[in-house]
Amino acid sequence: MSISWASAQTTTADNKRPHGHPHKKITQAAHDSSPSMMGATAPTDAEKAELVQVHGARHNAPGGGLMVHEDAAKSRSTVTQEFIANQTPGVNPMQLIALLPGVNTTSVDPLGLNGGNMTLRGLNSSQIGFTLEGFPINDIGSYAVYPQEIVDSENLRSINVEQGSADLDSPHISASGGSVNMYLLDPKDRFGGHIDGTYGSYNARRIFGRLDTGKIGNTNLKGYMSFSAADEKSWRGPGSQKKLHGETKWVNEWGNGNRISLAIVGNQSNSVLFPSMSLANWQKYGVHYAYQSKWDPKNPSANYYKLHQNPFTNIYASAPSTFHLTDNLTLTETPYFWYGNGNGGGAYSESLTSQQYGSQSLSASIGQYNASNTKSLLVYNPSNTQTYRPGAVTKLTLHTGINRLMVGYWFEYSKQIQTSPYSLVNMSTGEPYDVYGNGVNMVLSNGQTAQYRDTLTQTRIHTMFIDDSLSLLNNKLTIEAGLKYAIVMRNGHNFLPETSTGPYINGSWNEPLPAVSIRYKLNNQIQLFASSTTNFRIPMNTSLYDAGTYTSGTGYSTKANPNMKPEISISEEAGVRYQGDLINSTLTYFHYNFTNRLYSQTVVQANGSYYSQSINGGGSHADGVDFEIGTRPILYHIRPYVSAEYIDARTDSNVAASSSGDYVFSKGKFAPQTPKFQVGFHLDYDDGHLFSGFGLKYVDKQYATFNNDTSIPSYVTMDVHAGYRFKDFSFLKNPILRLNIQNITNKQYLGFVNGTAANGKAATGVFGSKLSAGSTTYYVAAPFFVGGSASVDF
Repeated sequence: MSISWASAQTTTADNKRPHGHPHKKITQAAHDSSPSMMGATAPTDAEKAELVQVHGARHNAPGGGLMVHEDAAKSRSTVTQEFIANQTPGVNPMQLIALLPGVNTTSVDPLGLNGGNMTLRGLNSSQIGFTLEGFPINDIGSYAVYPQEIVDSENLRSINVEQGSADLDSPHISASGGSVNMYLLDPKDRFGGHIDGTYGSYNARRIFGRLDTGKIGNTNLKGYMSFSAADEKSWRGPGSQKKLHGETKWVNEWGNGNRISLAIVGNQSNSVLFPSMSLANWQKYGVHYAYQSKWDPKNPSANYYKLHQNPFTNIYASAPSTFHLTDNLTLTETPYFWYGNGNGGGAYSESLTSQQYGSQSLSASIGQYNASNTKSLLVYNPSNTQTYRPGAVTKLTLHTGINRLMVGYWFEYSKQIQTSPYSLVNMSTGEPYDVYGNGVNMVLSNGQTAQYRDTLTQTRIHTMFIDDSLSLLNNKLTIEAGLKYAIVMRNGHNFLPETSTGPYINGSWNEPLPAVSIRYKLNNQIQLFASSTTNFRIPMNTSLYDAGTYTSGTGYSTKANPNMKPEISISEEAGVRYQGDLINSTLTYFHYNFTNRLYSQTVVQANGSYYSQSINGGGSHADGVDFEIGTRPILYHIRPYVSAEYIDARTDSNVAASSSGDYVFSKGKFAPQTPKFQVGFHLDYDDGHLFSGFGLKYVDKQYATFNNDTSIPSYVTMDVHAGYRFKDFSFLKNPILRLNIQNITNKQYLGFVNGTAANGKAATGVFGSKLSAGSTTYYVAAPFFVGGSASVDF
């Protein structure tokens, strides 16, 4: 197999060098001709920003591929293909960045086919902007990220994590924190291909194949097509996770850096969800708390696993292209289209005799059931979302001597249809008649299908940005300032009857977002940098609508809050980098302030059911330090890497308690979902044939409530891998055998706070009210897993 490299590197083999010691670096990053470090989200920008030329052994990247040469005037960490290629094939991007500073990730299954969760400096994934090839990945309504749907790891060139802020040209309306940018490998110049297969614990099976066309005829046009299929049995309870995934990328280059590319990603998956965990269930059942595996028609249960499926189909298409209009003027264009259709299934027992939506009651009969005499009925209630999302990011960059000016515009128009029909269950088998709820439905007296939610949201985004960069003192000093102005308009239509806001809801947000940075190079090894940025996140679209069950006199169980203000953050960073021939390291101090911090809070209802809603948590702030260090090969081909973070994150306001009208004493308390300490360690060995690695991650305890009365404990996980690259055999190039072991101690732990609450135990409120215990929920992290893989190029 040919060894994959981050395209940020150009290397020359030299087998005479003993023990893989590094050779002298001959050039630094070509930042003088690279784009602005505040506008480097497009794939061609990222390539220039990371360019390094090195003489040395093939496996020479610092930290085993967990670092690159960096010139940005802010914190940024990068995982390269060299590291990615050694991990379990097919794991999702969140799993691949777990060791970077500030990153706290949890996967609920070994291959990451059931999704994943993460925080970055204590901010959750809905506050972090995710892009692939320069286009947005976050859900346009909830800003959620589904990492299992994005990309096959074999096609990833690199993933960079910007811990403090997204770039000015990043297409996000939710990145009040940092960003995660993923880039695909380019097609190869010559015809060839790659095949790998994996088998592991829980009958996990996966196969991947990619075919490169090489340059077609006498043109520079080249492309690849890839396909993967994965299947993994659930380790908690019954069911499995299945995924079919395809990707293609085409590139044509000509002249002085002109480039047109097209990337298309298709994904179809169907998984059985794992139930989130309460502390009571964790203490009682541990990892054995799961959905039921058997169906009893005489005693139907909403916890039957076939009622909790997660089918989803999505297609991403993007055409990031760059044109050098003149010697000094560059146009970068990234049009994209995003389609998704899927749901998360659920089931509930509903009372038909009292079911009513305003003046609309249920019709006389639902299938074989009579609404007038059926007190309770188990119904399937999937949460469907269908999204159509075209957009484009356009920018012009003008280079005039020591000055670089960038202007750009991002436009997007999205349409998101969200429904949740009450549908009947096949009482013989326990399965829904239709996984999308399109079977026999509960019908209102006006003939409409009864829904938990039924909305159409249209979002229009107009964002202008400008950035000016000045390089002085023979490029030792770079000063940069920019401004993004975002205009976001949402038009909503709630099809449920008799809602508190009426059927039509409009929202509009206008936000100026300034940014400034400075970088000074003391010499070729040491850089000082500082930056200050303003970011925002508008409220989720669900805040516009009433939803849920209807109670006469009180209305719907979830209330609309269309007047919520956007979340505003101001982030400052200051740091120092050392990038020598042997060692790369970065130390960064950061501070952020939030206004109108938007949280997801779990609200418990009188009947014991609960739901999540977005609340304004007031202000918050944090101070912290990030650190990472990695070496090129030292003695015996060893390359260590260490990352660490300390953060002191505090809530600045007393937060509303659920359904009480009072507040908890949260002012000054430590922020939930935020570990105070994190440490990552990776030790890599690679002599060109034999390779191995050991990874360790320590995560401190995480509070689940704003008044800090409930938390999950700290934990340590460890992974190892080992493999061997064989010599070429006939037309088969470099076959590889690899063994990957995840969570080698089989640590059983709660890895992520999924649903926060104001208080987790009974308490007294600010105004003296007696507050009942709130409901907090958690995700159980993936267990021990061993997988063997074989791969070959041709």
